[in-house]
Amino acid sequence: MSLLAEYGNVLFIMACIFGLFMAWGVGANDVANAMGTSVGSKALTIKQAIIIAMVFEFLGAYLAGGEVTATIRKGIIDPGLFEQSPELLVFGMLAALLAAGTWLLIASIKGWPVSTTHSIVGAIVGFAAAGISVDAVAWGKVLKIVASWVVSPVLAGTIAFLLYRSVQKLILESDDPFANAKRYIPVYMFAVGFLIAMVTLLKGLKHVFKDAGFKLSFIESTGLAAVAGLLVAGFGIFLLSRVQYHLQKDQPFDSLEKVFAILMIFTACAMAFAHGSNDVANAVGPLAAVVNTVQAGAVGAKSMMPSWVLLLGGAGIVVGLATYGFKVIATVGKKITELTPSRGFAAELGAAATVVLASGTGLPISTTHTLVGAILGVGLARGIAALDLRVVGTIAVSWVVTLPAGAGLAILFFYTFKAIFA
Repeated sequence: MSLLAEYGNVLFIMACIFGLFMAWGVGANDVANAMGTSVGSKALTIKQAIIIAMVFEFLGAYLAGGEVTATIRKGIIDPGLFEQSPELLVFGMLAALLAAGTWLLIASIKGWPVSTTHSIVGAIVGFAAAGISVDAVAWGKVLKIVASWVVSPVLAGTIAFLLYRSVQKLILESDDPFANAKRYIPVYMFAVGFLIAMVTLLKGLKHVFKDAGFKLSFIESTGLAAVAGLLVAGFGIFLLSRVQYHLQKDQPFDSLEKVFAILMIFTACAMAFAHGSNDVANAVGPLAAVVNTVQAGAVGAKSMMPSWVLLLGGAGIVVGLATYGFKVIATVGKKITELTPSRGFAAELGAAATVVLASGTGLPISTTHTLVGAILGVGLARGIAALDLRVVGTIAVSWVVTLPAGAGLAILFFYTFKAIFA
């Protein structure tokens, strides 16, 4: 107790700096994965993708980031075991933030698309198992999270595969592709608007309006989300009417891809929002644990997620994306399989649907795994030859290395902080 009282301000400042560093890593590495499909399919330029991501990543993190943050903050380790020595939880969470942030910095410099969720969960498990005891880890929750790393790419791949097959069947392979595009694309646009509105209403607004006691029922939320979906679809119909003037009868598929390029603006927004809502937790979850423990002087004190913590996480993600995100963005969308706007749309919407679903249920999945799974699904819709299996293998290896790297660095930093302050 006396240690927290003596060094409370120092630990608080360190937590904010390390949390910002981790959020920067999320922006630099993981957001690039979220926007890579848009850039790889040439639907957006890198500059446009970064601007869209900055706005919607921040909104996702601030409005809908609190649900998953609770899992990272309290679900992976048992806080009760730290009641006698709360400073150990503080050291551990600081070590986890610094370890995961360091690994993401290394990975971003190398251009490896790794999982920020892997990094932080591995770091938390590492310090808890080695520095406290194996019993400190809630292994049931960890196994659930690990299972989601397998389930999420399979689910995203399946959704993306079915979406792209529906695009092929209803539009690309039909007798009148452009007429069918005008008929069916607003339906896809409705899905994007509905999806994002639902997660905002069900999970996001309770963090913004929690003090005002604002709450909607599921039926009311569904109705409002449907209205939002109709507005997005209506805007899409307006945009589609403008594309018609640029039709080239000898190149109908080029014109169609222009239509899907418009659609990808919406899916890029959806993916950025979904990513921000899920992955801000990787930075602010441990930060919130440190803040709550230092302020209360004890572990397990009930306290709401401070709004400024989500604000800090959102800001860190935006800065990371703006300063270093371009490096991975430029390569992720081009190496696994050749992407066009129609393929990129299916991959992004499939991935966004999976991430939003996970964010709503409080499960911290890996956006990297989800998006790669979705891209694989789109590639498989064209046959196994459409995939670069060597690149897929390299990405898989970098995923496997991330867990032990995060854990090892966290153990090192944990004992360092323990030695310095104790």
